[in-house]
This record gives sequence, C-alpha cells and structure tokens, in this order.
Amino acid sequence: MKTAWIMPAILVGAVAPLAGMNLAVPEGAPLHASAYLISLAGKYLCYAILALSLDLVWGYAGILSLGHGAFFALGGYAMGMHLMREIGARGVYGNARLPDFMVFLGWHDLPWYWSGFDHFAFAAVMALLVPALLAFVFGWFAFRARVSGVYLSIMTQALTYALMLAFFRNDMGFGGNNGMTDFKDVLGLPLQADATRVLLMVLSALILAGAYALCCGIVSSRLGKVLVAIRESEARTRFLAYRPESYKLVVWVVSAAIAGTGGALYVAQVGIINPSEFAPANSIEAVVWVAVGGRATLTGAILGAVLVNLGKTWFTGVLPEAWLYALGALFILTTLFLPCGIIVFFGWRPRSRRPAEPAVTAAASEVTG
Repeated sequence: MKTAWIMPAILVGAVAPLAGMNLAVPEGAPLHASAYLISLAGKYLCYAILALSLDLVWGYAGILSLGHGAFFALGGYAMGMHLMREIGARGVYGNARLPDFMVFLGWHDLPWYWSGFDHFAFAAVMALLVPALLAFVFGWFAFRARVSGVYLSIMTQALTYALMLAFFRNDMGFGGNNGMTDFKDVLGLPLQADATRVLLMVLSALILAGAYALCCGIVSSRLGKVLVAIRESEARTRFLAYRPESYKLVVWVVSAAIAGTGGALYVAQVGIINPSEFAPANSIEAVVWVAVGGRATLTGAILGAVLVNLGKTWFTGVLPEAWLYALGALFILTTLFLPCGIIVFFGWRPRSRRPAEPAVTAAASEVTG
C-alpha cells in the first residue's frame, strides 16, 4: 500500500503532543495531560491492536472470529505472570518465591509453567508465542476440516468461553477469578510513575504502527490477493489449485500473535488481568469496533476501536446502564446505513469492481500474473 505510512504518522502526531503535555506541562496547568488520560490513551491503542488483528482475518480472509479476545487475554496473562514475579518479596505475604495468591491458596511450590517468567524477554516472547501456538493448533484442525462461516465463528466463541471457565479455577495457578494485580514495576521502572505511563503509551503506539505496516504488507502482497480470493469464493480458489486452509492458517496465526502483543501492553497499563478478559462479550465488542470503523480497511479498524471506546468512556460515565443498548444500536445502524463503516466520512471509498471480472478471478490473475 502506497499510503501505509499515513496511519503511523497520525499515531506519532497524536501521541507525541500528549506525552509532552504530561511530562513538560506542570500539573494543574490547563494543558496538562493527567496520568489517567495517558493510561486511557494507552488502553485505546491496545484495543486498536486487537481490532487490527481481527480486521486482518475477518476483513481480508473472511474469517469472522468471535473469540479473538482469547488471544488478547493470553498475551496479557503472559505479561501478568512476569509482573507478578517482579513483585518478589514486596507482596502482602513477603514471599519472594510465590505470588501472593499462591501463598493465600496454600501453594508451596511454583508450578513448572511459571519457569522463565522472571525474565522480561521470555515473557515478551511468550506473549506472542502462546496465542500463536493456540491459533495454530485450533486453525490446523478447523481449517483442514473445512469448517467455515457461522460454524467456525461459534467454535471460536466456544474456545474463548472454555478458556474463561478454565482460568476461573484456582487450581490452574493463574489467580482464579481474582486474576493477577498489584503490579509494582517493569524492567525496574515503577508502573505508577508518569514517565513509565508515557513510555508504555508511546510503545503501544509504535507497536500499533508496526503491526499496521505488517498488515499492510500482507494484504498488498500475493498472500493478501489470495486471501481476498478465499474470502470471495473459497471453492473457486481451491479449483484454481490453491490450498485455502494453508493461507488461512498463516494469517490466523499472525493475527493471534498481534492480538497477544496488544494484550501484553494492555496489562502493563491497566494493572490487572483476570478471566473476565476471556468473556465472549469482549470478542464480540471487538467485532463491533471493526464493523463500525470499516471492515477490510485496517485504518477503519483502528479508528473504530478508538472512537467506540471513547464513546464508551463518556457514555458509561453519564448513563452506564444504557451503554449496551447504545452499542447494539450503533452496530445495527452502521450495518444498515454505513456498510463500509464510518471511515467513509474520512475520505475512504471502497474500490469499485469491474462487472465482467469477479473478485476471485481478479485476485487470482494478480497472483498468477
């Protein structure tokens, strides 16, 4: 995409002044950006990473995932485990070997799967690898069995629901229903310090920009052309000697890794991770972000995630009990009257198709030359 640099430039242009307004402008001044605002912006950027990963598979490959929040949450748990190990003897029980919740539950030894999470680099790799591995196993069986459409969507929803129930169990070793919280620092930097909050917000923006550039590279490549062909007609693409399941598996795993990265950044900024992040409602809400912003645009996914969550923050402060009704109404109205999403108001226009050349044929000809 020739315009792939625009979104990273916008992100930098939005985040840099906000960081300066927090660090350079004295507290109490009219232009000062509070720590709450910085954390809120960082959270929105993490949601945008999740929305971007979902748009990659739904918008371009036609895979409607109702369980993408599972990959986001797994990345968050990987980072949460590291942050719990960073607490050391500063916990409530003063036990340097075990997290507080394990001491409370009567655990005597650290489970083997917590090994290595003392190191930030290991946790960062696991935040990508664990969601990607789960996506690979799930996708390997689902795509090779040629499960698609609403059946695949239901399976993804069942996956995240099953994980939510599993992580609620205290004997899983992940904090049960309370999850993990009371984090102190990351890489020696106190998480409550303004400078650390700004650093995490900027890092979230940079990773979002990098993920956006990666997705642009994918959708504009030959792989992307085949994905569009699969989305339009998987059967016809298979008849052209392609293996749709292999292409879908690749983009599915990449999408999961991107979502896991967003989850890791999210936990460091909100200060808590618990099984509620696996709730199917969270994954469905991510679908709404993409649909409202504009599916198969990448930029629209980011825009939808930020704007819908801005509206949620305002709406839940004014009329919290009506937010879900407002979200549902927004989704219905967008589907009926703005099928291309609100990105059309920002100058984006859908590409017109030549009547004599269906999308699958056009995509195939671009791939084969």
